[in-house]
Amino acid sequence: MNEAAWRALGAGSTVAVYTALCAGIYLRQLRQKAATARDASALSSDGDKPSTLVLFASQTGQAEAIAWQTARQLRAAGTSARVMELNALDAATLVTASRALFVASTYGEGDAPDGASLFAERVMGSPPPLGSLRYAVLALGDRQYANFCGFGRALDDWLQAAGAVREFKRIEVDNSDAVALAEWQTRWGDVADVEPGSGDPAVTFAQWRLTTRRLLNPGSAGAPVFHLGLVPQAGAMPHWASGDLAQIAVASDPTRPRDYSIASLHTDGELQLLVRQEQHPDGTLGSASGLLTSTLTVGDTVALRLRPHRGFRLDGNEARPLILVGNGTGLAGLRAHLRARAAAGRHDNWLVFGERQAANDFLHREEIETWQANGVLQRLDMVFSRDQPERVYVQHRLLQSADALLEWLHNGAAVYVCGSLQGMASGVDSALRQIAGEALLGEMLASGRYRRDVY
Repeated sequence: MNEAAWRALGAGSTVAVYTALCAGIYLRQLRQKAATARDASALSSDGDKPSTLVLFASQTGQAEAIAWQTARQLRAAGTSARVMELNALDAATLVTASRALFVASTYGEGDAPDGASLFAERVMGSPPPLGSLRYAVLALGDRQYANFCGFGRALDDWLQAAGAVREFKRIEVDNSDAVALAEWQTRWGDVADVEPGSGDPAVTFAQWRLTTRRLLNPGSAGAPVFHLGLVPQAGAMPHWASGDLAQIAVASDPTRPRDYSIASLHTDGELQLLVRQEQHPDGTLGSASGLLTSTLTVGDTVALRLRPHRGFRLDGNEARPLILVGNGTGLAGLRAHLRARAAAGRHDNWLVFGERQAANDFLHREEIETWQANGVLQRLDMVFSRDQPERVYVQHRLLQSADALLEWLHNGAAVYVCGSLQGMASGVDSALRQIAGEALLGEMLASGRYRRDVY
């Protein structure tokens, strides 16, 4: 066989392997969707028997996961349950309900998370009479914020003011506190009665080995940013979708695992993160960032688990143009989406990304410029705030590009925002509302065309 024939055979084999891999992933996703659909169907109703509403207000997916687990516990105990995002709930449904369980996270300094912002605006603004409703609230929060569990508390007060009757006192959870979560779970039946793996995304921590650590911004005026690669210490690489999170457990603070946006795809064979090293005023490093960027050496292991982040996945937006907006280590979640888009052959992508200076802070520059050169990025706007006398940020670039942005939105584009909550995310939200208007942005939020992974 001549050289050309060998090359053709090798190319054919590569295509066959790639096709088989894609088919396997596709079939696995179909099975996962089918299982989710069966779960939802089983929990949606029980003939004429009224269902307990299990309502979640989620930002990163934790509240949603707890809501589904709660519903499965109710079902196992013989109680019909219907799971809904708060944004999907209207006043009429709530007024006619006899029982509702609320699992509510808090966004920023006491605000409603994205999964409840429309409910807060449209329903909580005009309280309906809820005298026939019995309810309970599980409020998720972080005591590092001044307004701990702010939205959960506001929701509880609102329900009380509307005449609803508490089944028991509000339970507040600080950073996934196991004791508080157990108190909630024991109210609805034996957790052991719930079928293992029946859709609950919570998994135990496992040891992952650090394979790569590379400084991405040498010479930067900002804190160091590192690219990390990790693989399971034992077993096969688990599956995740672009948009999902990796949660790191820190031995010195086991009650507060840290979430990081995953910057790679399952098919890359490595879980990749972008981590900025945090330094406290006394010179010590942050617990999680210090562990990942300094304490660990290549070959060491760290406790990690995957967290599905359905609110930031591409689910439902695969066929739409994408506008991806972010700053700093927020590039991680956007990079995973762009890798997924490149693999799918989708070139209708617009990246708007901000950092300090082009010379030192253009993270993953070679990859981004390659995407631009080969057309994966139809449009690229890199915004370096300190490369000119006046400070320019991504929200300013959006306002400067208002006409183009509106054209993309009217063509059905979805917007994904990843990065810092303070400054960037709030500024981008304000710019989008100014350009698109409240009605269009509200429709995009309700339909899943506007999604955020912010911290």
